[in-house]
Amino acid sequence: MRRAAAIMALCALLAAGGAVWATPSTTFWTPCTMDIQAPHVWHLGIDNYFTVGKRGPGNGGEAFSADVGLTYGLRVTRKIQAEVGVDMLEPADYPWFINAKIGYPEGALGAHAPAVEVGIFNVGTRRGVTNQNVFHLIVGKTLPGNAGRLHVALYHGNDCVLRSSAGDNQASGFMVAYDRWLRPGKRLLAADYASGRNAIGGGGAGVYYFFSKDVSVLAGPVWFNDSGINGRMKWTAQLDINF
Repeated sequence: MRRAAAIMALCALLAAGGAVWATPSTTFWTPCTMDIQAPHVWHLGIDNYFTVGKRGPGNGGEAFSADVGLTYGLRVTRKIQAEVGVDMLEPADYPWFINAKIGYPEGALGAHAPAVEVGIFNVGTRRGVTNQNVFHLIVGKTLPGNAGRLHVALYHGNDCVLRSSAGDNQASGFMVAYDRWLRPGKRLLAADYASGRNAIGGGGAGVYYFFSKDVSVLAGPVWFNDSGINGRMKWTAQLDINF
C-alpha cells in the first residue's frame, strides 16, 4: 500500500500542469544530475544567490529570494527510485514550488548501464506567473578512470511562462553537468549549464565542502543567459543536510 501510494503521488506530480527557481536534487545551478535522494532520507537545502562588492539594490546590488527546500527519497521497486520535494522562496508573492523525479539509478538496468530518469520541477502555484512546469529527461554515467561523472538532459516547460525578456518562446532546451571528487569524501567540483534565454538558462561552477557525508556547503559563481530576467552574475552559497 505504501508503494502504491508513492507511485500515485508521483504520477499526480508528474501530470501537474496548472499552476523563480526551485530545487530538486541539483548539480550546481540546474537539476541536471542523475542523483536521486536516498530512500527514506530527508534532505534540507538552503540556497542563496547574491552579488558581491555592489552598493545595493538600484546601484548594481542584486539577490534572489532565499530558497528553503525539503526533499524525500522513495524506493518504488527494487530497481526504481524516486524523490518528491517542496520549496519555499522568501520573500516572494507566490513562494511555493513542487518537484518530483523517478527513474533507474546508474547500474540498475545492467552492470554498465547509465542512469535514466524523468522528472518535473518548478511547478508553481500561480498560473501564468510561476507555473513553469518543466519536464526533463536525464541520462548520467560515471566516466572511467576516476574522471568524474557526466549528466545530460533535455527539458520542456510551459511556453506561456518560459520566455525571454523580449517575450520570445524559450520553453525547450538542454542541460549538461559534470562533477568530480577533488578529495574523496571532502571536496567535490561541480559545474553545469542550461540552454535557453529564460529563467532557467545559465550555469556556473563551484566546490562542495563536506563536513560529513550528510552535511555540505557549496559556493561559486553563476552566470545567466538572459540578464533581463535574472540580472547580472551572482555568487551562490548553499547548505545541504541529509537526515
